[in-house]
Amino acid sequence: MDVLGVLNVGDFAQAFSKMGMFPVFDVAYYIVSILYLKYEPGSVEVSRRSPVASWLCAMLYCFGSYILADVMLGSSPLDYFQHNSHILLASAVWYLIFYCPLNLFYKCVAFLPVKLVLVALKEVVRARKIAAGVHHAHHAYHQGFFIMVIVGYVKGSGVALISNFEQLLRGVWRPETNEILSMSFPTKASLYGAILFTLQEAHWIPVSKSTLILLFTLFMITCKVTMTARHSHGSPFALVESWVCHVLFGSPLGGGEEDHHHAAPGPAPSSPIKTKEELSEGTRKRKSKKAE
Repeated sequence: MDVLGVLNVGDFAQAFSKMGMFPVFDVAYYIVSILYLKYEPGSVEVSRRSPVASWLCAMLYCFGSYILADVMLGSSPLDYFQHNSHILLASAVWYLIFYCPLNLFYKCVAFLPVKLVLVALKEVVRARKIAAGVHHAHHAYHQGFFIMVIVGYVKGSGVALISNFEQLLRGVWRPETNEILSMSFPTKASLYGAILFTLQEAHWIPVSKSTLILLFTLFMITCKVTMTARHSHGSPFALVESWVCHVLFGSPLGGGEEDHHHAAPGPAPSSPIKTKEELSEGTRKRKSKKAE
């Protein structure tokens, strides 16, 4: 803590934690979220066939974490839709990404250097949402530490936890993509972040909330920007998780997260074309018949 004081990190963290997210950071969050929606198979066809379904999916991508957290805390799932400026801003981003002439807006925000900046800004919002979710649950349940973790986890995971419901709006049903069964890095990081913020809220970590927000945000930005630049779907937690699961639950030691995205090749299908050995064998048989 003395080192942090000498470096004046505490003051910077305090100012950073009070910085407003609207509109710059929120716009970046909406752009990256809806960009990932457009990457989903069939999403462009749905936007042409049913713009209403496409808009609902976009709103879930942008506000799914708020909706799910409100339901869990006993509030109306429509509460967040009272923020007209956020809804209009997200709707404008949705329209530009899916319907801008010549896909100009999509091409600009999907350009890798621009996308890396937007991803970094999105992670700032994610860290704030996790901290806000834990704080909100703490006010409702002062000793409900598991509730704090769950609400913070939901706030940070976004639409990932209700992805199957979102897929139904697009006419897709893929239960094997359940985020609980195969967690992505942002979902895992949201869970670990919610645990850290819960420990801080319970004063079990000797770090101020503003400093923890700053440190966790820097960690998320570094990981996500690096993974996006490398087009990687791995996880920096994979090695530790592999050993912990092996020791505690008897799970086999494997390659970690990459196994979920790079499946082992199956047995090669039998081809109707004969191999060279088979052709040679057939030729020998024909020659032996002629000799007879």
